[in-house]
Amino acid sequence: MARPYLGNPKYTIEVLQKYHFVFQKRFGQNFLIDEHVLEKIIESSGITKDDFILEIGPGIGTMTQYLAEAAREVVAVEIDKTLIPILENDTLKDWDNVTVINEDILKVVANLPYYITTPIIMGLFENHVPISSITIMVQKEVADRMQVGPGTKDYGALSLAVQYYAKPQIIANVPPNCFMPRPKVGSAVIQLVRYEEPPVQVENEKLMFRLI
Repeated sequence: MARPYLGNPKYTIEVLQKYHFVFQKRFGQNFLIDEHVLEKIIESSGITKDDFILEIGPGIGTMTQYLAEAAREVVAVEIDKTLIPILENDTLKDWDNVTVINEDILKVVANLPYYITTPIIMGLFENHVPISSITIMVQKEVADRMQVGPGTKDYGALSLAVQYYAKPQIIANVPPNCFMPRPKVGSAVIQLVRYEEPPVQVENEKLMFRLI
């Protein structure tokens, strides 16, 4: 099986130029180009050859290569149809344990509001999708809000909702220079390890979240 190579900016640039790829701002496309960060994400996720992985937004397949090497099987859901030929015919063609689906993950998970990060996470949790953990890269301030405790200024609805279902932990802070193109804000990788049972018992989850 091939080794991951897209964490190296040189190869990322080669692929983008080969396909004359144009970044789509509406899809929030910033491709990770830091091998150290990629390796840290995979290591912290604790992925083994027994695991089935759902990847949301593979881009040109940078992290997908690392996931395919570590896991039993990977399903990657990508909304941008212009990336599908790159993934299927080029960057992922040497991995036989990857399936690429050209779809909007919000339609796959549930019919949810437009804002992407929270709907994906809460859609997976609220619909009781059988997952043990979510490892996701988000804007730094969003990651901070997910993990803070009561009595802090950032503690709010997102903190309550996430911490009802899972134990959050920031794995890595990722500065803008780790991406191509470079975003204006810092990012963080946060891992949400799902509780077998919520830390508190409520009779009506939907009512609780409406009140929150």
